[in-house]
Amino acid sequence: MTIEDTTRPEEGLEFAGHELSRATLDACVKCTICETQCPVSAVTPLFSGPKFVGPQAERFRNGESVDHSLDYCSSCGTCTLVCPQGVQIAELNSQARAVMKADHMPLRDKLIGQTVLMGTLMTPVAPLARAALHNKPIRTVMEKVVKVHRNAPMPPPQGQTFASWWAKRPKPAGPFPRGTVVFFHGCAGGYFEVETSKKSVEVLEHLGYEVIVPKQGCCGLAQQSNGLFDQATASVLKLCDDLRSAGGDLTIISSSGSCTGMLKHEAHEIMGVSEEKLLDVGKRIRDIMEFLLDLYDAGELPTDFQPIELTVPYHAPCQLKSQGMGKPALEVLRLIPGLTVVDSEKVCCGIAGTYGLKQEKYEIAQAVGKPLFDMVKATNPDLALCDTETCRWQIEQSSGVRTEHPIFLIHQAYGLG
Repeated sequence: MTIEDTTRPEEGLEFAGHELSRATLDACVKCTICETQCPVSAVTPLFSGPKFVGPQAERFRNGESVDHSLDYCSSCGTCTLVCPQGVQIAELNSQARAVMKADHMPLRDKLIGQTVLMGTLMTPVAPLARAALHNKPIRTVMEKVVKVHRNAPMPPPQGQTFASWWAKRPKPAGPFPRGTVVFFHGCAGGYFEVETSKKSVEVLEHLGYEVIVPKQGCCGLAQQSNGLFDQATASVLKLCDDLRSAGGDLTIISSSGSCTGMLKHEAHEIMGVSEEKLLDVGKRIRDIMEFLLDLYDAGELPTDFQPIELTVPYHAPCQLKSQGMGKPALEVLRLIPGLTVVDSEKVCCGIAGTYGLKQEKYEIAQAVGKPLFDMVKATNPDLALCDTETCRWQIEQSSGVRTEHPIFLIHQAYGLG
């Protein structure tokens, strides 16, 4: 059943994932904790708040949203995380928004979900693409035509894809005392955050793992977050086939926190995808910092780190929090001698995937992220750390502070370059 099939009022909101979240609906006791913690409603009156557009409005929906301020929800997931009753508020909101937008999906929201296409087109002309994305007149035209804000952070085009680097580099001869793992780089790690993917692989190999990188496509997260559930479902199921082709019992490691979250959480909890292959991949995939912490807890992580005399701010992104793993990067980084890691303890950077790129939501995203940007600049004006790509781009663009994945400092501390 497609989203278009389910937007007729007489059928109500019977679409993928809805029953999973609606089962939690009546647990809402209207305590308003989600309202007090919502980073969006705190900075704009355009959003009525997660309780009102979520469990409260859900009881009255019959084929369309009863409050169109729902579109200003960023889907950061904070409301679900803080709900003491376990109501899947963010999931309900995402599902209802998909239905609301189904008959008037903006062209922009379709285009910004085409991450593989963007990477494929920009890589061969990376210097020109970078110049164009930093050209104010071009960005102004882009804002008027595509409705992507002229100052919004954009993916940084690279001259070499991770797949190209992987195909050309000499492979370690072994032995591999730790066995074999599969590496999932995600679209950003394949085209725009290539150094993050390279350093992740080199750390895994340093630890004694053979790394396999099967050909892989998009997880569909950007499509899902924009309400394109059919396309996102097709993307994530194809990706599951790609990753499973490497071996059915291998651990899958990723340095793309957002894409890992799609496989662990969003595809099932929001879109209701329940195919065995998704559940299998979701059980086997690990964020790379989560994986390193697991090794440490088991007494299997080498801690012969070289000292790094540095104080650095760290921000745990919303996508990471929604996976229920805590903040593994904080714990692993604090094993490095001389390194002081300062937790931002801020709710959200504001970008929320593609939310903060949009013309009408850019200022809201900036207001949400301002406490974080100020904290980052005050802690270290030269370097910050964050686990997910779009959050790194947002922090770097808005604070002026270079922002990297935590694996950069692990790589350095192991003396790998």
